[in-house]
Amino acid sequence: MVNRSISRLSLSLLISALSLPAAFADEALDARVARAKSAAPSAVSDHATVVVDGKVVVEGNNGWTCMPDTFPGDNMPMCNDAVWMEMLGAMMNKQDFDTKSIGFSYMLQGDKGAGVSNSDPFHPDPKNADDYVETGPHMMMIVPRAMLSGFTDDPSTGGPYVMWKDTPYAHIMLPVDAK
Repeated sequence: MVNRSISRLSLSLLISALSLPAAFADEALDARVARAKSAAPSAVSDHATVVVDGKVVVEGNNGWTCMPDTFPGDNMPMCNDAVWMEMLGAMMNKQDFDTKSIGFSYMLQGDKGAGVSNSDPFHPDPKNADDYVETGPHMMMIVPRAMLSGFTDDPSTGGPYVMWKDTPYAHIMLPVDAK
């Protein structure tokens, strides 16, 4: 009787141990989905598609796409409309990008600790770039190039500024909080 109880206990523990990685994976995915959705107001993120590691893990219905990372492993969540997703695709493939419409992106968690070069999206060591910049919670707007006229590219002004000004990926940064 004792041997059967020990065998059942051993089997139960083994089954539990085997299911732990799946449970941890589910918790990790849930945390990444929550981080992705934290990039935008809930009115946007509650109905957005969520993409994690290039895979759709939540199918949305409002045209927005949220991701837990802007660049792999940087923990900078963002939510983008279709224009922004098109620009990101072009940038990742180092292709030209030009828009005739306005696009929006939210990064309400900011990019503290994982900023970028303000002039070069492909800087090999952005944290050591002369123009390294971190921005707290912000929105971003892609606009037709002619609409960038008159905006500074100086992030220290405290207001909107142009990032990646002389590239096809130029966009307006709109800080919403200093944190």
